[in-house]
Amino acid sequence: MQKAYYLEKFAYHHKINVMKKIILGLGIIVAGLMEAQNIGLESFATGITNPVEIVSAPTQDNRIFVVQQSGTVKIVNADGSVVPENFINISTRITFGGERGLLGMAFHPQFTTNRYFFVFYNNLQGALTVSRFTANASNPNTADVNSEKILLTIPKPFTNHNGGSLHFGADGYLWISTGDGGNGGDPNNNSQNKNSLLGKLLRIDVNSGDTYSIPPDNPFVGTDGADEIWAYGLRNAWKFSFDRLTNQVWIADVGQEVLEEINTVPATASGVNYGWRCYEGNNPYNTANCASASTMTFPVAQYDHSAGKCSITGGYVYRGSLYADLIGKYVFADYCSGQIGVLNNNTITWSTPSAGNNFTTFGEDNQKQLYVAASNGRIYKVTTDNLAVTDIDRSALVISPVPAHDFIYINNLTEKNVTAEILDQSGRIILESKVSENDKRVDISSLSAGDYILVLRKDDIRFISQKIIKN
Repeated sequence: MQKAYYLEKFAYHHKINVMKKIILGLGIIVAGLMEAQNIGLESFATGITNPVEIVSAPTQDNRIFVVQQSGTVKIVNADGSVVPENFINISTRITFGGERGLLGMAFHPQFTTNRYFFVFYNNLQGALTVSRFTANASNPNTADVNSEKILLTIPKPFTNHNGGSLHFGADGYLWISTGDGGNGGDPNNNSQNKNSLLGKLLRIDVNSGDTYSIPPDNPFVGTDGADEIWAYGLRNAWKFSFDRLTNQVWIADVGQEVLEEINTVPATASGVNYGWRCYEGNNPYNTANCASASTMTFPVAQYDHSAGKCSITGGYVYRGSLYADLIGKYVFADYCSGQIGVLNNNTITWSTPSAGNNFTTFGEDNQKQLYVAASNGRIYKVTTDNLAVTDIDRSALVISPVPAHDFIYINNLTEKNVTAEILDQSGRIILESKVSENDKRVDISSLSAGDYILVLRKDDIRFISQKIIKN
């Protein structure tokens, strides 16, 4: 699927001159490229076709569900075996080919009781479609294909740039990313048009109304702009995700010709304009009739197409417990180079290329371990060589008080030479100090009131990550 992105951008690269890269005077940091990141890929499952999404159900088991672009969903058990029977097959209802097909899936947070899940696909007319299905009560490995309830249909002018991510936020609403409608350069300027649902991040309430209702705090309720819109100015987000610890939304937006970008803001930030088609990353692209750059939110990191890179595949902030050196870092990939990228403090570190793998999507299981899928049908677990510290009983540690004012205490910590890092909500380290050996406390009196993340580190291995509140 993303190969089509690359072909499109390659053609345009030969049609126009590349603009000189600039850094806007808005405090934006362009990502640097560092030495190879020590990422491992552990083969987990094979035999998948055109994987475009990996999701887990909010259940006690650790199965993952893999969306196949051709219109089916496969279940992969915790041991890597693939269930022969499809979870669902809607191939007769979709347009499949190029960038179109069945593209996204999300389980309702109350799936165990209502059995609802939601999908995103191109219908037979090519329009973007979001609908709800119900899983069978008698067989957890299948869904009722006749239970479909179509919630939203968005016509689009071209075949490419469909977007296709679905996630439920911590607010309980369904979030949906849409592409700008296609062709090149957003010729209809859909992304900046607040009355178009294309090139947007949408947010709807699927728990009320016949199909859905509008959350009352959506930014354009009662004013100019479509009520469903939460944010705009996206080209073709592939994909977006939430950091459940910090409630940040992370968006990987595929570039036009030169730059791939990563955006992140608090999920509570509404009405954000991410800049396309006025800007591609930090570079001006088509600024005719654009608002001031000061009203736009620019990426926290970007990269160009050197060394065979061409198209970003968005991932997740790692919140698992196995690989301490990944905790709190955003893990993503580039489709063409076959590299995994790790974003830490606005700096990208790349793995060595993985031959034969064009990475199409990431996913988490219920233990927050990361998986990545390749267009060749392989699913991998994302690993590193640095397992979490095993001689520290993390379950015994208690962080108090909550909220805290001047000090936080690490109760039951017996280790010495432990460093505390305090991160803001974007994952940037703003305070670093040793944990006091005597009373196991950390001085946070210099911080402003707000929410932060505490990371504890010993010998450069991070072994705990927890939200704290400063009052």
